[in-house]
Amino acid sequence: MSKRPALGRGLSALLENDSTDVTYNASDVEIPKTAGSIAEIDISKIEANPFQPRTKFEEEALNELSQSIIELGIIQPVTVRKLGYDKYQLISGERRFRASQLAGLNAIPAFVRIANDQSMLEMALVENIQREELDAIEVAISYQRLIEECKHTQEELSKRVGKKRSTISNYLRLLKLPAEIQNGIRNNQLSMGHARALVNIEDSQTQLEVYQQILDETLSVRKTEELAKTKKAQAPAKRNVAKMPLSLVDKKLRANLSDHFKVEVRLQRKEEEKGSITIPFDSEEELSKILKKIKLK
Repeated sequence: MSKRPALGRGLSALLENDSTDVTYNASDVEIPKTAGSIAEIDISKIEANPFQPRTKFEEEALNELSQSIIELGIIQPVTVRKLGYDKYQLISGERRFRASQLAGLNAIPAFVRIANDQSMLEMALVENIQREELDAIEVAISYQRLIEECKHTQEELSKRVGKKRSTISNYLRLLKLPAEIQNGIRNNQLSMGHARALVNIEDSQTQLEVYQQILDETLSVRKTEELAKTKKAQAPAKRNVAKMPLSLVDKKLRANLSDHFKVEVRLQRKEEEKGSITIPFDSEEELSKILKKIKLK
């Protein structure tokens, strides 16, 4: 069994931050001297991470890891936060924690940290993203949670996890696929390449039809991409709705909105008193400013 790197670059950067290190936040009187370094902790004193983003643990893989632990021990310590006297909560390393329980260990090596709930959630999510065995939907959900719950933009997230912004966007797009297709990805019936091709099809019913064809005919990624292009070309063009001229009141409203958001806002009127307001942005920073103005961030 080859030894994997102890920490992903994103998680390592988080754990090296003084604000999450117990030795920086407490005196020697309050916290045991082992805190902040690797310590042997009784498994019975560690509770699971309530923020664990991973939802599926393969039994066979856990048994294999358990057997490895019996033979070789735990190569990579788990990370925990101290809740109180002799009480800890898992931040990352749940597979190793569960496998150690299966192996019958009484204690495991752990990094001891202090982290609030927000930091803990972020640590768990970032650590999970670094794992090779995580399926694409779990990665996408982790990215989505980092954006929504940890208030990161895609640009910030790119720097935090060491991934290209386009990579993050591709994962997030998977969450727009129908649930049946997402389950296919999670069950390894569909590769990331197949999924990316399906995302390019706008109609969900057509996506499901192509998905079934992939399964029935064992289509390669290249064949799927060609089929997706064909389906997209065959899709009926959207009906153009006639635009109505703007009244003086609408023009004034458009000007006020543009002044408020500091961008050129577009306002269109359509039939039956319907319309749309479009607020464009050229960067994540500009989007962030817009969201703050409408109190969404």
